[in-house]
Parts: sequence; structure tokens; C-alpha cells
Amino acid sequence: MTTEDACHFEVLLPIARQAAFALVVDKPFLWWSSPFEPGDDPKRGVAEVEIEPQPGGLCHEIGADGVRRVWGTVLSIEYPLYLRLAWQVSPDKTLITDPAAASRVMMTFRDAGTMSRLEVDHTEFVRHGEGGQTYRSLMNGPGGWPRLLDNIVAVAGAKDRRS
Repeated sequence: MTTEDACHFEVLLPIARQAAFALVVDKPFLWWSSPFEPGDDPKRGVAEVEIEPQPGGLCHEIGADGVRRVWGTVLSIEYPLYLRLAWQVSPDKTLITDPAAASRVMMTFRDAGTMSRLEVDHTEFVRHGEGGQTYRSLMNGPGGWPRLLDNIVAVAGAKDRRS
């Protein structure tokens, strides 16, 4: 893996590692921003979001129109340490049906005193073909991982994190 084919982010969450892992995996509807929804409100039109927490489990959203859109497949998971996904969203925001043709995301949860550190590595953009490097730049930009991680940080820091 070269740095030209990866993006890396780290955030501190004001909750313990187990709670951070549960927030990300069990309650994605609290932090997910749809890559499929146009405009400024990425939650518009999204009725449900789920990560099935086992290898081969699907990561998907269901739109208000009832359409299920798979955005990932769980490749491996170990509570509360990590979640590894095939990222099945293409650079043009369409679905990649074959997880083997998708880039990879590794979310690692580490203890940081009373807090936790979430590290995200999105790699293998080469799998997206000619648009892979442009897509890496988009995922590094404000509408990509920074938006998703800002959402996670905001929810983790909220006084009331109930669903």
C-alpha cells in the first residue's frame, strides 16, 4: 500500500472503546451520511442504516423510497478492536456489486485513557480503476471521511446518545 492509494484519519472519542465500537457498528443510523443522496442533506431520503456485524454481513441503507443500497460488506470484525469492510461505493456514487472489486476500509478502535481513538484507513483505491485517485481525493475531502468522522465525534460527545 502506498500513500497515493490510501487515506488515513484518526479521531478521539470521549467514550470508552467498547462504547465507540458499539456506536459505529450497532448504531450507524446516528452517524451515517449517505454517499447516494444528492445535495446538502445526506440524511434526506434515508430511512434506515445497518451494519450486519459478522463476516459477509452487509452494510446498507434503505431509502425513503424503500430501495436498499449496499455500501459495504464486512470482511472481518473483532469486537471491540476492529471492523474491516469492502467499500462498495464507486467514484460516481453508484454501487459496486462485487465486494472483490471494491476498495477497503479498516476501522480500528484503541483505548486512550477514558477515551478511545478511532483510526480509519481507506485503501486500495486502485480497485476503482481510472477514477481511483480522484476518488481518494474526494474521500479525503470534507464530504468524505471527514464528514463521517465529524458525525461520529458529534454523536459520541452528545450527552444523550440513545437511538
